[in-house]
Amino acid sequence: MNEGPLQVALVEAFTDAPLGGNGAGVVLLREPAGPAWMQALAARLHQSETAFLWRDTDGEWRLRWFTPSCEVPLCGHATLAAVLALGHWGQLTVGEELALHSPSGPLAVRLEGFGPASARIVLPSAGLEPQPIPPYLAQLLGEAPLAYWSSPLGYRVALMADSFDLAALDQPSAELRGQDRQGFVVMQPLGPRQPLTLAQPIDPNQPRPTKGPQVLGQPANYQLRFFAPGLGIAEDPVTGSAHALVAPYWQERLAQTSVVGWQPSPSPGGMVCTTAAAGRIALTGRGHLLWDGSLEAGSCAPDLANWGVCGP
Repeated sequence: MNEGPLQVALVEAFTDAPLGGNGAGVVLLREPAGPAWMQALAARLHQSETAFLWRDTDGEWRLRWFTPSCEVPLCGHATLAAVLALGHWGQLTVGEELALHSPSGPLAVRLEGFGPASARIVLPSAGLEPQPIPPYLAQLLGEAPLAYWSSPLGYRVALMADSFDLAALDQPSAELRGQDRQGFVVMQPLGPRQPLTLAQPIDPNQPRPTKGPQVLGQPANYQLRFFAPGLGIAEDPVTGSAHALVAPYWQERLAQTSVVGWQPSPSPGGMVCTTAAAGRIALTGRGHLLWDGSLEAGSCAPDLANWGVCGP
């Protein structure tokens, strides 16, 4: 039963230093829990997502993700956080691969190492479908996007010119309309630049740095920001599912099988995106364990059948 203390951690994903990247709660259950209990706990932990892990009766690992307001069908940074937490708890060894069974199907993951901790996760990558550019975006963003796409994941994607100051963009979440509220990606190319440390914060009161970001020793090829007020997330700091979605576009544009994505949010971070298989992208990144402890949150009723997903 899940009664009594449970293991819980907060892992900052897609960064190699404290207080950067995207924080995710990770809770290790002894058995499935009711969605209402998981939702209440995710609201209390108040991270952009909280991952819940347990082993079923066949020994397979199960994974679900909750924002503070709803369950989501896919989350990259909380998956990376879950892998790093399993490694920290001794449930996964360096180099070991396994499948985490999720609402989006089995996700292949591998713990790459410690000091700093790193992992590789493989996410589905749904195709982008060109759409007419909503007229309101030109005023909201300060200039018109060059292109605009929808996706089966529910996210909408806007491409901006490389001269657009993405890092300085005022958070547009309150003004987003329609499907854009369920996940809005604003992206642009990055040219060859000098290295920038992975965890360097963005100070909105200072001029933009002239040096470009670097992830795992490689310069970033593109950058994006992600807003999802419809999911209870004004801005997600570093969004694995968004990078998995757009990486094939940048791979095709740059004629590369591996590209580096960066997210210049107030808590920035990035990842290396590599083709894993048809419709699959491998994301490799680092993470930092911020805290690890035990959870006393009462009894959570088992829920073997309910895999309903809120959101897009």
